[in-house]
Amino acid sequence: MKHAKGPLLTIDVGERETRTEKIDDVLASFVGGRGVGTKLAHDRVPFDADPFGPDNRLFFTTGPMQVSNVSFTGRMNATGVSPLTGGLLSSNAGGFMSRNFADTGFSAVEITGESDDLLALHVTDEGVEFEEVPDLEGATVPETCEYVEETRGLESEHVACIGPAGENRVRFASVMTTEERAFGRGGLGAVLGAKNVKAVTFEGDSRPEIEIPAGAMDIHREAATEDHIMKSQGTVAVMDLANEMDGLPSYYFSEQSFEGADGINGSAVAEKKYKKGTCSQCAFACKLPTRDEEAGVETEGPEFETAMAFGSNAGIDEIVDVMRSNELCDGYGLDTISAGNTVSAYLASEDAFGDEELILDLVERIAHREGVGDLLAEGIDRAHDELGVENWTVKGMDFAAHEGRILHGQGLSYAVANRGADHMYATFYSVEYPLVGKDEAMPPTGFEGKPERLVERENLMAVNDSGVVCKFSRDFMSPERYELLFDADFEDLLEVGGRVVELERHFNNRRGIARDADRLPYDLPGFEDALEEYYAARGWNEDGTVPDSYVPGGSGAASADD
Repeated sequence: MKHAKGPLLTIDVGERETRTEKIDDVLASFVGGRGVGTKLAHDRVPFDADPFGPDNRLFFTTGPMQVSNVSFTGRMNATGVSPLTGGLLSSNAGGFMSRNFADTGFSAVEITGESDDLLALHVTDEGVEFEEVPDLEGATVPETCEYVEETRGLESEHVACIGPAGENRVRFASVMTTEERAFGRGGLGAVLGAKNVKAVTFEGDSRPEIEIPAGAMDIHREAATEDHIMKSQGTVAVMDLANEMDGLPSYYFSEQSFEGADGINGSAVAEKKYKKGTCSQCAFACKLPTRDEEAGVETEGPEFETAMAFGSNAGIDEIVDVMRSNELCDGYGLDTISAGNTVSAYLASEDAFGDEELILDLVERIAHREGVGDLLAEGIDRAHDELGVENWTVKGMDFAAHEGRILHGQGLSYAVANRGADHMYATFYSVEYPLVGKDEAMPPTGFEGKPERLVERENLMAVNDSGVVCKFSRDFMSPERYELLFDADFEDLLEVGGRVVELERHFNNRRGIARDADRLPYDLPGFEDALEEYYAARGWNEDGTVPDSYVPGGSGAASADD
């Protein structure tokens, strides 16, 4: 089985010490990316670690595909205990950093401890330099990238950094790379901020040699030549379909369609797109560099999730306004989904939907924890009571745009996902709209056959995140192509994905997260039966816990209670 190569680099920012160690067994068993990050975190982070404490660790990991020239492989993974959900969480980002990371020769970089001084860490194949950067306190993401380029000659594609939101421990702060790409969901930017690390750079000339089969270039050629709507509209292309199905969250989830969708849909975004955008080595080019000269805004996106969170959910029907919010979040280092949804919760509490100036002011206040922004920076789960609004979250994470009240399998996916209400954990929405062929599609409502299918989807997405392969490769991948790329039987790959999901769940179980957390803020007919079918399909206990016998390597890291 193809897997990432290279040692683990541990950086203790409190002691300013580094060490390397071989992790060949972990790589061989978990491929790379999310799989390796999850296994390392499960075994090395105490189960009772404070997400903001020195015992939490942030892992950057890449996979075997990052040594290739194949489309859909310009991504990498970050893993740690989430300040938003309180559970073990992985997030991945596109852009151009993954291959610069691979050039260091490390398969994984682990950041632990807590620094007294604001630091930039410079990782190369020759070691690590600790640079004190007091002048970067409060700097935005573009300002930080500009500093690195001026002082190091490294462009933003070498940089993972945080903005003011991460420094201020906003629970949904992102780690940003290539300026506008985000390790977005779950608040891992706040983990980096708690360690007092402003930026990490990667460069070297030690990329490992991993043989990639020549047939993999068929994927690349098809990605270049396929006439696909995502190339012009990105993910927001699905908005009209969702709206027609009464599946577009609007006005802080109180409605399921939006009368102003034409102003923020795929066509509206396409009108503002001014050039092609892509990730490293990818010919699919589905990214959306957009600008409006009259408004003086230039950004990348918005994607569908952002257009929902800062658009329909906030009562905004003008794409330029959504672009402004997107640009501000990228600069401050905020997950646009959680930021937009949290702002929408405040708008609901004040009956202020559609107030764009208030929205921009709230984003500023959240990033700096000023005034009401200090409450909103805690996220909806912790703020909803004081705001007097419903708690539209699962496990502390607020919902993505794909509406579980219409797409019932996606609703089940939101409930059971270890990350909370996240659409990318299984991408089950794709089979229910559907965005796949008829032979793979399932009806949007009901649960027949869906729990077992959800297990397979979760496992496959874990394989993608470990590979690392973009999930928008779905039209170009097949079991045969997975076997070709990874030199492994497809079922064996799915077993690897299943172990990743189980390790996440086991870690979270030890933190008190089980069946009681697998809940939705709305009722779906047959949900409880489907939940039990899902547990049975996984071989888990009826209370949503993983039997200890399922977990390779024992019970994991010691905690204060052990």
